Amino acid sequence: MLLLPLQLGGSASLLAIGFAILFFFIIIISFIRRYKRCPSDRILVVYGKVGSGNSAKCIHGGAAFIWPVIQDYEFLDLTPISIEVDLANALSRQNIRVNVPSRFTIGISTEPGVMQNAAERLLGLGMQEVQDLAKEIIFGQLRLVVASMDIEEINSDRDKFLTNISKSVESELKKVGLKLINVNITDIVDESGYIEALGKEAAAHAINAARKSVAEKNRDGSIGEANAVQDERTQVAAANAKAVEGENVAKIDVANSDSLRRQREAEAERTAIAAEKVQSAKALEESYAAEKDAEIARAERERSSQMADIVVPAEIDKKKVEIDAEAEAEMIRRKAKGEADAILFKAQAEAQGILEVLTKQAEGLDRIVKAAGDSPKDAVLLLVADKLPELVKTQAEAIKNIKIDKVTVWDSGAKTEDGKNSTANFISGMYKSVPPLQEMFNMAGMQLPEYLKGKEIPDNDAAEGDTKKPDKDTKEE
Repeated sequence: MLLLPLQLGGSASLLAIGFAILFFFIIIISFIRRYKRCPSDRILVVYGKVGSGNSAKCIHGGAAFIWPVIQDYEFLDLTPISIEVDLANALSRQNIRVNVPSRFTIGISTEPGVMQNAAERLLGLGMQEVQDLAKEIIFGQLRLVVASMDIEEINSDRDKFLTNISKSVESELKKVGLKLINVNITDIVDESGYIEALGKEAAAHAINAARKSVAEKNRDGSIGEANAVQDERTQVAAANAKAVEGENVAKIDVANSDSLRRQREAEAERTAIAAEKVQSAKALEESYAAEKDAEIARAERERSSQMADIVVPAEIDKKKVEIDAEAEAEMIRRKAKGEADAILFKAQAEAQGILEVLTKQAEGLDRIVKAAGDSPKDAVLLLVADKLPELVKTQAEAIKNIKIDKVTVWDSGAKTEDGKNSTANFISGMYKSVPPLQEMFNMAGMQLPEYLKGKEIPDNDAAEGDTKKPDKDTKEE
């Protein structure tokens, strides 16, 4: 019992959804159908509530959406309309009645302003109604144009006549939204035959002008013929004279040409003989040169062979000597490098030993200075006193070989400028030859003996020398 209401409620919902979808599709299709596209040979006119204060909206070559209820649309056909207008008994400015058969081609204009006029005045009219309206406008304007012109202008100046018709007719057609496309005027006739008379007059003038032109041309032809005969005879005579002159000039030219030809032949023969001799000489020269080159090549080959036999072994020996010399130099360099390294190591060892000795000496001297009560002078005296026996021994070694008992001094007794005699000078010189110990003894605080200080020898000592012979001043060992 409960399932039946549920099934009924579900069916109602599905029906509601189906109707909603159908309604939505109908609306979409309606909107699509209301979207109108305008072809190129028509004008789409939308009327109704179009806004902008206009009674209609014209579209050419586009599309527009037509709102339902508030808007509607129609098309204006742009197909050209051909209208035959046979204007009869139209008065010209000279009050001459003329007939102007013509054909006009018109159509609805696509200019914005003129297209709006067509929408307001031609919308809803059929093709015949539009044609009749345009025909009436053309008749009226064509009569005005004919009335403003003379017969001569209408007949002779067709371009001006067509220009006036186009301006007058087109300005009126625009007021109803039309446009003049083409104007074609056929033969213009009048009832009085004025245009025909003008044609006959023009024909007569043309015939007379033609006859006059023919006579003038005949006259000009006779005169021209006589002038041509005269010119012919004159030109023939001049041509004959020029021909004779030309013949003479030609004969002279022939003679000159023969002379020049003979000169050229002689010159060519001389040149040919000289050229043959030159070529022969050149051939001999080239053969000699070729033989010379061959001899030189042969000598060069022999020299190359000798060089190969002598120089190549010498070069090989030279390269061998150079290689041996380089090997020996490399051995000497390596040996010298080894000796230098040994010397360097020895020098470094000796320097290290000297450094150790000097270091120990410096430590000993430092101790000596400290033992002397930090007095450098006393420390020096202690060192000199320690070395004094060795110094005295060295001094004694310097003069120990002198045999004093074998020295004989001959002294004349004369004294020098400083008051010394020859014997004193001898002893002083011998003292000077001894190393300077006095300074060392003075630094040590001791005194040398008086006989080593260079004191003057007493007079009794010098008197012993007076017994010697005064004329002898020599030394003898």
